[in-house]
Amino acid sequence: MLRRIGAAILAVLALSVACGGPAMAQTTAAADSAPASPHSFDYHLGAGDKLRIIVFGEEALTGEFFVSGAGKIAFPLIGDIDALGKTIPELQSAIEDKLKDGYLKMPKVSAEVLNYRPFYILGEVMKPGEYPYTNGLTVLNAVATAQGFTYRADKRKVFIRRASTKEESPENLTATTPVEPGDTIRIGERLF
Repeated sequence: MLRRIGAAILAVLALSVACGGPAMAQTTAAADSAPASPHSFDYHLGAGDKLRIIVFGEEALTGEFFVSGAGKIAFPLIGDIDALGKTIPELQSAIEDKLKDGYLKMPKVSAEVLNYRPFYILGEVMKPGEYPYTNGLTVLNAVATAQGFTYRADKRKVFIRRASTKEESPENLTATTPVEPGDTIRIGERLF
C-alpha cells in the first residue's frame, strides 16, 4: 500500500513538473518583464484619495481613510498625518513612526489606494464633469467615459492641467496620451 502511494505521489510530481514547470517558468518570466504599474510606488497621494490602512494585530486602528482637502488623514490615536505628496511607502513609514512614539512597540503598517482622486473633463465632450480615475487611463478612455466628442471637438489636440503642476498645457491627442488622478482635461473646439 505504501509503495502505491509513493508511486502515485511521484507520478503526480512528474506530471506537475512536465506540465507546469515550463509554463510556470514562462509565466514568471512574463511577470518579470511586465512593466510595473505607474502608480505602484511612485504615485503621490493627494486630496480625495481613499486608502485602506492596516495596522497588523490592531483592529481598532485598521480601516478606510480619505485624504482631506488639506492633504491629511485623521488617524486614530495619533491624530492628523500629512499625506499630501507622499508615496504609499512614505505614508506607511510615517504612521509606523508616530505609532512607535508611545503607542505600540513594533507596529507594522500596510496601506493601499482603494480609489484614486477623480479626474475632470470639460469642453467639447457630450457629458463634461467629474469621473472616477482608473489605473492606466488615457485621454481617449476619458472621452469615452464622458460619452464621446461633440461634433465641434478638436480630435488632434487636448489641453491637460496636471494636478501636480496646476498649469494647463497643450498635448497631441494620441491613443496613449495618459491621464493622471486629479487631472483636468479640456477638449477644445476645432477651428474650421
